[in-house]
This record gives sequence, structure tokens and C-alpha cells, in this order.
Amino acid sequence: QVQLVESGGDSVQAGGSLRLSCAASGYTYAWDWFRQAPGKEREGVASVQFGRTPYYADSVKGRFAISRDSAKNTVYLQMNNLKPEDTAMYYCAGSRGSVSYPLRSDGYNYWGQGTQVTVSS
Repeated sequence: QVQLVESGGDSVQAGGSLRLSCAASGYTYAWDWFRQAPGKEREGVASVQFGRTPYYADSVKGRFAISRDSAKNTVYLQMNNLKPEDTAMYYCAGSRGSVSYPLRSDGYNYWGQGTQVTVSS
């Protein structure tokens, strides 16, 4: 079983930036970042997998960027121009194979424990 460990969550003011990291203990083909705010459903934020361009939720397009370092089995989420509505627990998810529907949680085999992002106005 591949283990995922997120880091980089913090409290920032609106307009600020954060970079989240997620390190996997083994090979991961596809990655996704999800987030869940209190009282809300979990939502997919950004997805990356081999052979496809990254995919983003409309709410973060132009502000967030997902990238991967395959040599390190690590995925990153660069978050710029943060807004209070970005406040949530952020989770990374990984899959050992391709994912047909990015941003949907049912395609992923591995999950991290989450890292908290808080954006104040």
C-alpha cells in the first residue's frame, strides 16, 4: 500500500500564496488534490497524470497549478491569489493507474491525511 504524506498547509491572508506538497512512498501514476471545507462536500481541485494535461476545477483555474516530480514521487499544488473560500482541509490522492474522470474521488487508491489551509480576509 502506497502511503501519501501532505505538507505545506498554513494560515495566510487573502491574496497570499502557498505551496502544498505530497510525497508518496511508491509509484503513483495519477495524482489529484481534493479539498473539504466544514459542512461542505469534498471537491476535486486539480489533477495530473502521465500523458494528459493538468485538469482544474473552475474555481481555481488561473490561480492554482499542479505539478509532479516523478523522480521523487511527489506532487505539488502551487496556490496563488488565495481567497477565503479556499479555506479547507486539502488532501492528495494517488492512483496506480490512469484515472478516467479527474477530480472524482472514486478513481483513486491512495489518500493522504490532509493539510489545513486557512485564508483570512
